[in-house]
Amino acid sequence: MNSIILPFSPLFRPPHLHPQSNNNDHLRLSSSSSSSSSSSSRSCSTPIISSSQYHCLSSIAAAAATAPSNEGAISLEDFVETDWSFLDTNSDANRIISAGEIEEGSRVLVWIGSQGFVEQLVDSSPPLQLLLVVHDSLLVLASIKEKYDTVKCWQGELIYVPQKWTPFDVVFLYFLPALPFQLHLLFQSLAKHCLPGARIVMSHPQGREVAEKQRQQFPEVVISDLPDETTLQKVAADHSFQMTEFVDEPALYLAVFKFKEEEQEEDDSVKQTNKSQT
Repeated sequence: MNSIILPFSPLFRPPHLHPQSNNNDHLRLSSSSSSSSSSSSRSCSTPIISSSQYHCLSSIAAAAATAPSNEGAISLEDFVETDWSFLDTNSDANRIISAGEIEEGSRVLVWIGSQGFVEQLVDSSPPLQLLLVVHDSLLVLASIKEKYDTVKCWQGELIYVPQKWTPFDVVFLYFLPALPFQLHLLFQSLAKHCLPGARIVMSHPQGREVAEKQRQQFPEVVISDLPDETTLQKVAADHSFQMTEFVDEPALYLAVFKFKEEEQEEDDSVKQTNKSQT
């Protein structure tokens, strides 16, 4: 898609200008989609949001407006706000967060994270140089931005994350079954956006069995199966990622990788040194 939702679109009318608003404190987020659009199969909602969330939505859209047109942002005519509330579970995210080995000054990306996961990540982490949350839902992003103004929020596909925010040294793919493209494209993109030694944490916070049930209940967003260990190892290795941990338990799916580009750089350096000495 080549167009983006702009702050001056009818979708972002301030509360006092919105035709469906009855007061100055809230507005109704309108959704529109063409019957011929491929996005029309998604469930549409018209939730009420606060004035502060409106300003957060506007700032997110303004950031998208500066991005190249091929970065996967959603056009107004195709916009449908999908219900992601099923991600807000009571599952303990500590194990997922600790797998990232976040350090002070880390540059962290979270893809399709629940608001609760982001809150736990912020509260449990040392000061970060960058925390970027990428999500399909503008409402989820607005809720996060409303609470944590320093967190960067971007709506779009993971592989189109703007270069201005890269590189990263920790990436959380919190809800892997929402991945809309093949694994090799994911690792190919991550290899371009990650620092040497970066850690990639793929997960489903409730495990494979729940993921399979969610795919039946929410087919519009749960669109892929959780890959097995052998498949992940092979695809990751093709793009210089080494699997360091794999968990496939009833209540947790977790796969952790380390980017090995630094090893290749060291090998090239050694070769160059040996060549100069001879």
